[in-house]
Amino acid sequence: MLFNTLDYAWFFAGVFFASWALAKLPRLRVVFLLIASYYFYAAWDVRYLPLIFASSSIDYWLARRIHRAETKQTRKRWLILTVLLNLGLLSYFKYASFAVSEATSLAQAFGFDVPKVVLDIALPVGVSFFTFESMSYVIDVYRREFEPHESYLEYLTFVAFFPHLVAGPIVRPRDLLPQLARKPNWNTAELSEGIFWIALGLLKKVALGDYLALNLVDRVFDTPLQYSALEVYAGVVSYALQIYCDFSGYTDIAIGSALLLGVRFPMNFDSPYQSQSITEFWRRWHISLSTWLRDYLYIPLGGSRKGRLLTYRNLFLTMLLGGLWHGAAWTFVLWGAYHGALLALERLATELRPERRKGVRPWPMRAIATFVTFNLVLIGWVFFRAPSFEAARLIFQRLVSGTIHHENLAPPLLAVLGVALITHFIPGAAFERIKRTVCALPFPAQGALLFAAMVVLKQLSHAELVPFVYFQF
Repeated sequence: MLFNTLDYAWFFAGVFFASWALAKLPRLRVVFLLIASYYFYAAWDVRYLPLIFASSSIDYWLARRIHRAETKQTRKRWLILTVLLNLGLLSYFKYASFAVSEATSLAQAFGFDVPKVVLDIALPVGVSFFTFESMSYVIDVYRREFEPHESYLEYLTFVAFFPHLVAGPIVRPRDLLPQLARKPNWNTAELSEGIFWIALGLLKKVALGDYLALNLVDRVFDTPLQYSALEVYAGVVSYALQIYCDFSGYTDIAIGSALLLGVRFPMNFDSPYQSQSITEFWRRWHISLSTWLRDYLYIPLGGSRKGRLLTYRNLFLTMLLGGLWHGAAWTFVLWGAYHGALLALERLATELRPERRKGVRPWPMRAIATFVTFNLVLIGWVFFRAPSFEAARLIFQRLVSGTIHHENLAPPLLAVLGVALITHFIPGAAFERIKRTVCALPFPAQGALLFAAMVVLKQLSHAELVPFVYFQF
């Protein structure tokens, strides 16, 4: 049930009215939201519904066992069991087929007569996101940062809550569980803000991301040798904007949907291509995952507490594993290693020249830093998008060819590409003013803007439904 379909619109309308009708009965409302969330998940494949239920239930029980354990050693054993179960679940569905395929290929390369084995394991949608959320709850209880939640039903709803279920943001238990426990209050300002986020998300996804994907990105990455260097570069830039508009568009719709139900999610993107360094990029891109990796991987590895070399190692390993989290392919591993190496090199450069931390650089230097950072990110996106190293090699081969013919860059395509770039670089303060102004308009004026947004969506939409990029993770 994709966010950009009428099926979701009808589903959400029913949930919206029913949940607010139950607002004065918070426990019954939680039960209803849980049923609605499970229905939402089952719409993909009902066979995997027991998976999310079992995963949530086991983590809920293990967190209580950890809290009641009398010795530190016992608590640690329960934690290890939790981590093994969660990572085992993730590894089976995401990496078992890849591991078996690579192992048989390696054996054949060394001359062993091993038949090629292909495991047909479907990847449950959203498994990476709900596994991380549930595991973070248990780890927080182990660290005594969070008391075990009393309500089993509220915990199940926290994990399965449909706006963030299949592609995030990764919401921390301390942020969401208290909101589910209390009675919601009707707020017309939040109603306007929620509608604003949903409309913005749909425009990003359909009018910008999907248009760029179908009219340039897919074609360039499928047959790069048929395009000039300029067209391939435009295709790579378009992919950077597509994945941003697609994923942040999903997040915007998720934030708006939750707000309309009286729940506020944290922001997950902050104009990442405005960054002046790779370190800043990861503070702005997929913020919920970046902070999760920092708190539950980088810091436990030692963070920056054990000297420079180990800090660089920890940065590299965190991003390497972050790349592997995105998918079972060597291209993702290389993408993660690439960003890990860039983060380590930036950290080294900053430590060698500490004066770079001080003061505000003049705008030409900031513009150059933003341009360089953006293009470094583009290099990584080539590996992220390309289906193989050979496909990535062909992209880079065309990029250095120096050809500049551009008959495939039609004016409508360039217009959409330009709008995506320009709107992305709107300063954050200006965007906040625009949002406040739109949300403060009278309802008839807001309705007129929504109608205009619908017209734009209609004009730029395509008959082919493009799935959200991060559903595959």
